[in-house]
Amino acid sequence: MIDDRRLEKFVAECWGDEVVPALTEYIRIPNKSPAFDPEWAAHGHMEEAVGLFEGWARRRLSGLPGSSLDVVRLPGRTPLLLIEVPGEGGDPVILYGHLDKQPEMTGWAEGFGPWTPRLKDEKLYGRGGGDDGYAMFAALVTLGALGELGVPHARAIVLIEACEESGSPDLPYYVDHLAGRLGRPSLVICLDSGCGDYDRLWLTTSLRGIVNGTLDVAVLEEGVHSGDASGIVPSSFRILRRLLSRLEDEETGRVRPAALHGEIPPGRLAEARAAGALLGRGVFTKFPFVAGAMPALSDPAELVLDRTWRPQLAVTGIDGLPPPENAGNVLLPRTAAKLSLRLPPNLDGEKALAVIKSLLEEKPPYGARIAFTPERPVSGWNAPTLEPWLDDSLARASEAAFGAPPGFMGEGGSIPFMAMLGEKFPSAQFVVTGVLGPHANAHGPNEFLHLPTARRLTQVIARVLADHWARPRAA
Repeated sequence: MIDDRRLEKFVAECWGDEVVPALTEYIRIPNKSPAFDPEWAAHGHMEEAVGLFEGWARRRLSGLPGSSLDVVRLPGRTPLLLIEVPGEGGDPVILYGHLDKQPEMTGWAEGFGPWTPRLKDEKLYGRGGGDDGYAMFAALVTLGALGELGVPHARAIVLIEACEESGSPDLPYYVDHLAGRLGRPSLVICLDSGCGDYDRLWLTTSLRGIVNGTLDVAVLEEGVHSGDASGIVPSSFRILRRLLSRLEDEETGRVRPAALHGEIPPGRLAEARAAGALLGRGVFTKFPFVAGAMPALSDPAELVLDRTWRPQLAVTGIDGLPPPENAGNVLLPRTAAKLSLRLPPNLDGEKALAVIKSLLEEKPPYGARIAFTPERPVSGWNAPTLEPWLDDSLARASEAAFGAPPGFMGEGGSIPFMAMLGEKFPSAQFVVTGVLGPHANAHGPNEFLHLPTARRLTQVIARVLADHWARPRAA
């Protein structure tokens, strides 16, 4: 149904002439997600990003008759872009992305920065290009390509939210508010995930959930001389270590409570082994280890499973500790740690939170004041089995665009939107994919968008939308 050469040419020209310049301007905007910029509305950066996206989209939609674009605004919530492109058939397709960003992070290489776009070696550096600013542009280039080639597709709905990096707290309200326009999609395409390498299409088959929160340990009303108090007053830092040992075995990194583990389905075990064999050492060499450091395990398949299906704890912040150069001989009154616990895809986030909070707060050592203050938990997601038409479509699309069969692997991160839509549309098929491969470093320094992969992924989605329209339907 699709002329491969015309598709590739159209996509390459759009990306080069239109998308890269727009993303370059987008990267300059410090539109941090509300969790990192509570005054986002007053600062205006989110509005600037929405305006850039809206202006570009309206120009692109002028070539797609009957299309519409609305910036939907519910009181007190971040805005949402809703784009509709008419098509044939009764059941729509949803294409999803987001435009809010993570904060700056330190460690950017000289000449690079979060709000300083830089194009080098077919990589567009800067915060938000790959996570996930490119998504709307790729979706509309895809639909434009199908229109240009005269290839039919179903009605397409592009949803671009502005609080994904904060856990998507606003999105459920918009989905309910727009239920009549969204209908019952038969296919959901999410462009906010990663890829194991840049050599093939990667499909995300599961996402972990997450419980974030701050564990606060207090033993004194104020700091006191360590020579006077140590040996009498227990260290708040030592108590913190004891509490973390309730949650994690510090020797192995294994999360201790059985209630925080989930059974790994046989099919996902087989996928992990296949992905481990395909990627080999690439499972861990993509990370910037310091000289001499090594991964927690040597078996690539087990590393894939630890990253995608087993719970893992990270301490992502500490409060109460002065920097070493300002640290006097003082016993600290309190120590607080920001905890991030990744959950198995099939574990309920609310139930996990109850286990964690009870475990950390019960029986406080030495009667210390212990408080675990959580953020909103997020449940994971396990993809439904691919229907034969979609499995075949993805295989052919990967071969056509990348010259290699697709890879399948869970992702260690969380996309709250997926679990929510999985519940709301249990009969829908899901394609979750993305451009965040080795060294792309989303959320960290030197984040980049790998442009060849973005162009190839755009071609893949075009072929999938064409096959979705032509798929066999039940009588």
